Amino acid sequence: MAVHPIDYRYGTEEMRKVWEEENKLDKMLKVEAALAKAQASLGIIPKEAAKIIEEKASTKYVKLERVKEIEKETKHDVVAMIKALAEVCGEAGEYVHFGATSNDIVDTANSLLIKESLKIIEDKLKRLRDVLLEKAEEHKYTVCIGRTHGQHAIPTTYGMRFALWAAELDRHLKRINEAKKRILVSKMTGAVGTCAAMGEKGLEVHKKVAEILGLEPDLITNQVIQRDRHAEFIFLLALIAQTLNKIGTTVRNMQRTEIAELEEEFDVQKQTGSSTMPHKRNPITFEQICGLSRVIKSLCLAEMDNIPLWEERDLTNSSAERCIFAEVCVLTDHILNLAIKGIKKLKVNKENCEKNLNLTKGLIMAERIMIELAKRGLGRQRAYNIVRECAMKAYLENKHFKDILLENETVMKYLSKEEIDKLMDPKGYIGLAPQIIDNVIKTLRGNE
Repeated sequence: MAVHPIDYRYGTEEMRKVWEEENKLDKMLKVEAALAKAQASLGIIPKEAAKIIEEKASTKYVKLERVKEIEKETKHDVVAMIKALAEVCGEAGEYVHFGATSNDIVDTANSLLIKESLKIIEDKLKRLRDVLLEKAEEHKYTVCIGRTHGQHAIPTTYGMRFALWAAELDRHLKRINEAKKRILVSKMTGAVGTCAAMGEKGLEVHKKVAEILGLEPDLITNQVIQRDRHAEFIFLLALIAQTLNKIGTTVRNMQRTEIAELEEEFDVQKQTGSSTMPHKRNPITFEQICGLSRVIKSLCLAEMDNIPLWEERDLTNSSAERCIFAEVCVLTDHILNLAIKGIKKLKVNKENCEKNLNLTKGLIMAERIMIELAKRGLGRQRAYNIVRECAMKAYLENKHFKDILLENETVMKYLSKEEIDKLMDPKGYIGLAPQIIDNVIKTLRGNE
């Protein structure tokens, strides 16, 4: 019976398959096969034995059920895997795991699992980035009010928002690519990292195994690959999750009834928003993204605690990482999927954008008036003070900002009524937003 929600509610089959027991066993067997092949090439074990080990080191021959059966007796999963592999290799089984320690296999197999996971996550990041770029292009001129401190600032466009998020996702792609050389490493250096059991050719075995598996050989280890590498991996996914949290928070805020500039997909024929309020249309997609991002972020703390293991290593990281690695990958993949679908179907309500632009009765154009007065010779500081006085008066008297400006003698010395009318148009004050968006689109699409 399923207990954890990633077994029945969250996650894709694609990512779950990476971290299911069968695939984890398969990766450990691949490491054992690479070890045998490397050792045979260096004359450490017979080539005939290595060929048999390579052939049999597969879940086709080594069954998960048999490994579990042995583990009940040994109380050690790696030893159980070794025994199960040796059983199907006949006499060649005597050379299985020659000179290696458990974490040579576990840590190297984990790197292979992380490599598979990163491939899936990179693909999803690219898809989401590209969806956001499409939205940025579509809404390059969709003017809306910018908000700072939750208050109306000056106009911006939804194209700017979408492009901003796309650029952040592109940085995550770069971070992943840069971090791979630190994260995707292998280890075949024995019980405390000295290669003692491997003999003089130990480092050659270590390097050859890495080459066979397409990983980087770790420069130095003790019994384990050092957990700063794994912590960086978890932090990368947490950074991605927090970007999605940021996107989700903005989308949710913009779906508030009083704002209603954005609207996520809602099936009016079938979908239900509340068990008691029939009218409800809740932003559940982006709420789920924000909620699960907290879980992903919390896993960073657990992996940080795995860095200071006792001396050459203790076992406290092992049990934690059985949960951490699978959870962080499955949940990150899940919220990326939600974000791709959510942004694709996201509706921008242009009428409400227009309504909200005019909500403060022209006050959002104060900066533009100030800058224009300064250009006309009033001076920046004097212009600021005069425009601020007009803005506060409009606010306190609940009048349109333009009307107050027209009453001000100093303002009217520098600007005509026709000029003020033109300057008060929010759509004329989006600066270089379209060019900035075009540049983001060109740059990010050129990164491929």
